[in-house]
Amino acid sequence: MNVAVVVGWLLFAVGIAGSIALHEVGHLVPAKRFGVKVTQYMVGFGPTVWSRHRGETEYGVKAIPLGGYIRMIGMFPPRTDARGQLVHSTATTGPFQSMIEGARAQSAQEVQPGDEDRVFYNLKTHQKLIVMLGGPTTNLAIAAVLFTLALSVFGVPQLTNTVASVVRCIPAVGSTGCAPGDPPSPAIAAGLRDGDTITAIDGVPVTDWTQASTTIRASGGQQIVLTVDRAGRNVDLPVTVATASRPAVDDPTKTVQAGYIGLQPTLTQVREPVTAVPAQMWDFAVRSGQAVLSIPSKMVGVWNAAFGGQQRDPAGPVSVVGVGRISGEVAADTAGVSWKVANLLMILAALNMALFLFNLIPLLPLDGGHVAGALYEWAKRQVARWRHQPDPGPVDVAKALPLAYGVAIVLIGASALLIYADVVNPIRLSG
Repeated sequence: MNVAVVVGWLLFAVGIAGSIALHEVGHLVPAKRFGVKVTQYMVGFGPTVWSRHRGETEYGVKAIPLGGYIRMIGMFPPRTDARGQLVHSTATTGPFQSMIEGARAQSAQEVQPGDEDRVFYNLKTHQKLIVMLGGPTTNLAIAAVLFTLALSVFGVPQLTNTVASVVRCIPAVGSTGCAPGDPPSPAIAAGLRDGDTITAIDGVPVTDWTQASTTIRASGGQQIVLTVDRAGRNVDLPVTVATASRPAVDDPTKTVQAGYIGLQPTLTQVREPVTAVPAQMWDFAVRSGQAVLSIPSKMVGVWNAAFGGQQRDPAGPVSVVGVGRISGEVAADTAGVSWKVANLLMILAALNMALFLFNLIPLLPLDGGHVAGALYEWAKRQVARWRHQPDPGPVDVAKALPLAYGVAIVLIGASALLIYADVVNPIRLSG
């Protein structure tokens, strides 16, 4: 493993740890601002590696860096009867009820004398929403900053009309290079050279490679005239466009018959204006949301890749191990430092966008589950007010614990599968 790969892994590790830490700060700050007693702020799960007490809060790092949490007292309200009176004991009738009552009891033990007004369940609805949305919103803000740095400071890759290299032949289907007997490419026959910049096709100006490539692909079997800028002077070059099997534009895994002349365009980094970042983020958010929703269906492919040796789907889900590996490969490729930094920033931005969307899923123990509980509580109070009934009090979130534990088990199982697949059969950027 070379130094660049190690650097890529370390940068990713620092980036993901920072994202997790700031996510929890997004919960911590408003919770303290609203007077809730926070006893723990932890990055990671499992055994504690390091911690320090400052005031009433223990700040620390745990051994498994797959998330984090803050512990607020009074997450579960005490049990009440139909008249709103406290019920101090109840007979349990099954494992789920025992789980619920045990969680309530533990939550009650965290409330020390004098802390009764500092419990989470007594917050107003808008305060609960601010606390629970603080984490995901922080991830969204991190993504915005990283996207802005990557797009507007370092720039995005863009193919230009300048010829990086002229392919000497028309490669056979499935071949990546020239072999004896392959016919010369139209670009060679027409006299195109490395460094030529295409400025027009058949007298029509072209401003980017997408426009030039689209015209060439549609001109198979025809003769066109390329106007190129060669060392400051315009040169017209007649080219007879060949028809060859080329990757489809909308699906590179498929091939179609298209025009081909044999040019490799130059790749450069182009800085986007800051005003273009919101649109880019929206487009990425839509695609990320679709990816999050498709995770359950794609986990079958991950299972087959992990235990059946099938090829990993490049667009499929990955664990933090997989993203770390990709970050290492990005750092190890032959591109310039600026392009490597931009790539790593985009990876971390994408990860924060995914964390933002994933945490909004309205299921406990995710933040979205607590948001859904707060909104349900608000709706119950509105209905009671309209009916001139007493305040129903906080929603008993503890009743959702069996579902929350079920979701947690599924998430842990999916994470373990992804980590295993990323170790034994990882997605790679190149062969």
